Amino acid sequence: MSTGTNSDTARPEGLAAYIAVTAAYWAFMLSDGALRMLVLLHFHTLGFSPVQLAYLFVLYEIAGVVTNLSAGWLAARFGLTSTLYAGLGIQIVALIALAQLNPDWSVTASVAFVMAVQGASGVAKDLAKMSSKSAVKLLAPKGQGGLFRWVAILTGSKNAVKGAGFLCGAAALGLFGFVPSVIGMAVVLAVILIAVALRMPSGLPRGRKDAKFREVLSKNRDVNWLSFARVFLFGARDVWFVVGIPVYFYAVLSDGSEAGNRAAFFTIGTFMALWTILYGVVQANAPRLLRAKDRPTAEMVRAARIWVGALVAIPAALAALVAVSGGAAPWLTVTLIIGLLLFGAIFAVNSSLHSYLILAFTSDSRVTMDVGFYYMANAAGRLLGTVLSGLSYQIGGVALCLLVAAGMLALSWLGAVKLGKGATPAG
Repeated sequence: MSTGTNSDTARPEGLAAYIAVTAAYWAFMLSDGALRMLVLLHFHTLGFSPVQLAYLFVLYEIAGVVTNLSAGWLAARFGLTSTLYAGLGIQIVALIALAQLNPDWSVTASVAFVMAVQGASGVAKDLAKMSSKSAVKLLAPKGQGGLFRWVAILTGSKNAVKGAGFLCGAAALGLFGFVPSVIGMAVVLAVILIAVALRMPSGLPRGRKDAKFREVLSKNRDVNWLSFARVFLFGARDVWFVVGIPVYFYAVLSDGSEAGNRAAFFTIGTFMALWTILYGVVQANAPRLLRAKDRPTAEMVRAARIWVGALVAIPAALAALVAVSGGAAPWLTVTLIIGLLLFGAIFAVNSSLHSYLILAFTSDSRVTMDVGFYYMANAAGRLLGTVLSGLSYQIGGVALCLLVAAGMLALSWLGAVKLGKGATPAG
């Protein structure tokens, strides 16, 4: 199957390509999660403020917006395997570069350097993501919920792996230090890239020479409204996830000593890992939870409105609880952990529905373009959430982070209300 068709006779080869793409994506996301925790915790211990910590990830998210806008065209022009390998290769270079960070540099120089390296990592992440998600549309079996099932497995397992990366990153920082951890990840990822490149079967399109960049902008009303909803869904997560909660937990859990810092690293890493793994497990099982096999796309659109509406109440309630609590306390920390894990489970259903709907709304001929545009919106939401995470925590602590999240989810619900009122979704 050299053209990426979905015929029944070609399915075994398509499955082999899907497995190879998933393995490459797993390797990337493990390194991505570990790198996020390494950078966040390492620079927090060096005395960086919440706003400065947010700045470290700003270029990462800006790069994601720009990359996704062009990645769909690049994949259509040069082929999905090319963009997948490019993503893995750029991540290896970024990890090696980060190991060159000099502790004698000024804060300004350190922030600028890490921002630039994180920008390269952002390009890498979104090249890998767009390639993997687009491949599912081309390789998944038609009918009986096959598309939703395959995309849920890819995205759910990816998030479980990224959660393990959070834990690995925090643990590696505590056990080995910053530079050895970064170099070790680069070596492992290089070995995996070589293995995947040598073993990748055929089954993905090689690209078409006549692909035009202007085709990236979608004329599909549902794709555009879903992208709008996606901006605020992921902004609502990152506004507390990126800076707010890790810094809050560090302040509550660490006494400032080396042993206290190490214990806080492991606890924070464990929470971030558990949250992301739970998110991935629920996401992978979303088709079964939603009975997607027996439901048409129109019903899945209605489900998207219901599930994001249910999500709004959680950060709003947690923000009110923090505001009236009178300060940090063990019972508050436990309540936040439980509440945010519940948030993660419901968020996972929303995210899985979005990941299915973007592929349902697009067509095989436009899949890389529409998926790239949609993940540009995803990156824009992460960028918005990242910036607001540092600012919100600096101004009003974790309570304001959670309140802003509730407001962003209300905007995501407004976008979901607009879905399904345009053209009939594509196959």
